[in-house]
Amino acid sequence: MEKLLKLNIKITFLIFVVLDLFCVGLGMGVPFFCIMFGFVVGWYITKRATMLTVSLKEVFRKVLAHALITSLFTFVVMGIIWGPTIRMLFDPTADFKNFGIPLILYDPKISFVGWLALMIFISPFLQLLTTILTSYITLLNQFKDDKT
Repeated sequence: MEKLLKLNIKITFLIFVVLDLFCVGLGMGVPFFCIMFGFVVGWYITKRATMLTVSLKEVFRKVLAHALITSLFTFVVMGIIWGPTIRMLFDPTADFKNFGIPLILYDPKISFVGWLALMIFISPFLQLLTTILTSYITLLNQFKDDKT
């Protein structure tokens, strides 16, 4: 385990990129598994930061920076996947009903806009939140173990 935590940061990010792309593919473009992957990433980032850093302020800074970088990568991937479909909003002949998204907002075009916002913006933000939540829980658990 210690060997995994001491990997070079570039190799670690490359492993993250491959696994994140796998999660995107597993969800067929819907980043549900990327959001769940944020739990693993948050644990790893915190364990790595606490192993290499003594100051708690520095640990928080590293966790936030790495969590932002990982969610930014997912944001870019979602922009590449779903970004070209934004052109449909300006096409008067676009068929939103048969695009294959859930029509939960009573109007196909509004549902499409909501779907794009969910895929491109909200999902990477949720991944950021899961990463930070897991980091916080990992830190709490680690300090609980240190006190006893």
